[in-house]
Amino acid sequence: MAETDEHGRVEPPQDGDELATLLGFLDYQRATLAWKCSGLSDGQLRVAIPPSSLTLGGLLKHMALVEDNWFSRVLAEQPRPEPWASVDWAAHPDWELTSAAADTGETLRSLWAARVEASRVVVARELEQHGPAALGRTHPHPHHGPMSMRWILVHMIEEYARHNGHADFLRESIDGATGE
Repeated sequence: MAETDEHGRVEPPQDGDELATLLGFLDYQRATLAWKCSGLSDGQLRVAIPPSSLTLGGLLKHMALVEDNWFSRVLAEQPRPEPWASVDWAAHPDWELTSAAADTGETLRSLWAARVEASRVVVARELEQHGPAALGRTHPHPHHGPMSMRWILVHMIEEYARHNGHADFLRESIDGATGE
């Protein structure tokens, strides 16, 4: 059985194969964002540290969008789902970050958790259909050409790790809580 740390995060496998390692690190990073955003009020999720306007709520909504962009749109090759499909991205390029201020913490956490679960379903479907070869299969990206599931998983680990650094700083400014 996998070990969990004091924040409920499952440690990535130390002796796993490539897929288990990639998914383990991605889930660890996802769990880190959940931990950084846990136990906070709606108001606390809206706290920004000037001059930045970034908030923990904005990060939750942004990462929900990122999950959908990479897993639903690119890996599953599906159209952008709501709430993203009807956004005028040219007029509001940071819509997910700014609109989060109007959402409750429950709404933001639920949206993010639902998008993570949808991403897991997409990955599981790819693996069921193509086995280990799914890691190397490429999928069209609307702006960057073909992307493999391997590249997407590594990119998502990087995306979460970068934003978890922001989340750590924001959380510390809210209530002093720190940690990796």
